[in-house]
Amino acid sequence: MIVVDTNVIAYLYLSGDRSSQAEQALLRDSEWAAPLLWRSEMRGVLSLYIRRKQLTLAEAQQVMAEATRLMRDREYAVTSEQVLTLIASSACSAYDCEFVALAADLHVRLVTTDRQILGEYPDAAVSLDDYAAGR
Repeated sequence: MIVVDTNVIAYLYLSGDRSSQAEQALLRDSEWAAPLLWRSEMRGVLSLYIRRKQLTLAEAQQVMAEATRLMRDREYAVTSEQVLTLIASSACSAYDCEFVALAADLHVRLVTTDRQILGEYPDAAVSLDDYAAGR
């Protein structure tokens, strides 16, 4: 199992430069986990695609449904205490700290493209590039 940030989930379903890396990450480990927050963040990503006319409403709804199926039974709540503790010792956002906290709770790595998380939590996080390449 790995924790993935919302961007990794989005790369899997929205064609782009990192889609193949997201696919490789899924092949390496298909048990992806995320804090419940991922749903709201994914809706935010999809809203941009809808407004830029890169996806229709129906396509965005389909992407969200597929991503929700992938993440079913591996969405977790994290405690405010954990998140606030991480916030106090880093410059990461509260949202980012939710992903870091979950990875710590589950004793797994966080796969991310977020440079700040990678810089502040090198023991907890691994880049999507490195993970997809098997490093």
